[in-house]
Amino acid sequence: MSVTWAIHQPHPVVRPLVTRYVGYAQDDVTLAVHRGLPSRHVTLVISLAGPVRMAGRSLQALVGGLHTRAVPIRQDRVQEGLQLELDPLGVRTLFGVTAAELSGEVADLAEFGLGSLPDRLRELSWPERFRLLDDVLAARAADPVAPPAELGEAWRRLRGADGQVRVAELAEEVGWSRRHLGERFRTELGLPPKQVARVLRFERATRQLRRGHADLASLAVECGFYDQAHLTNEWRALAGCTPGTWIAEELPFLQDQEPEVARS
Repeated sequence: MSVTWAIHQPHPVVRPLVTRYVGYAQDDVTLAVHRGLPSRHVTLVISLAGPVRMAGRSLQALVGGLHTRAVPIRQDRVQEGLQLELDPLGVRTLFGVTAAELSGEVADLAEFGLGSLPDRLRELSWPERFRLLDDVLAARAADPVAPPAELGEAWRRLRGADGQVRVAELAEEVGWSRRHLGERFRTELGLPPKQVARVLRFERATRQLRRGHADLASLAVECGFYDQAHLTNEWRALAGCTPGTWIAEELPFLQDQEPEVARS
């Protein structure tokens, strides 16, 4: 399989809302179905080739909310597009809806007035594509809708610890009750803090596996699981398979991610 990656950090105006832009071009893809794993990001995918086929839908561009189950994505042999990693608390500014309204769902980007983006991006170079995304998103970022400061701080703290912080401690730090913190997380992100922490721990384990961390027992402890059995059970629940199955089926296709990053 031939893979080209183009990774770009958004303009400073956009950066609080979007972690990064990931451009990709893949040829001779042989993995028919890819697992879209839970992560800390709301994901915006813009295909510049065939439509993305997932969750029973076929869309040229889509937004996927936070989720706690792997989403099967059917893959064509040739793929090209962009993936944007969105901060859940920035979704209201970008799209006029909360991340909670997208939680566990896949929405057509056209619903948010951006249905022309695939055609506008298709004939451009990677640097031109990134500049266009900056322009489009910066216009929306000009009128930000900020969440309560306490919620933003709780989200940053939980994210920074990769989910390894107790919810009661988190609530105490921001001066809210545990119940109120949970209600605000569900209202804005779509998941309670405990489930967000669960996704963050899983995401850290995924990163470490991709970096070659093969000792599952020590990986479990490092990422905040009780033991290897707990890690395996969480993988079954969140990824739909064991870590060993994921390593065998998917890791060979992911280890080459970003080998030669075309930065602009």
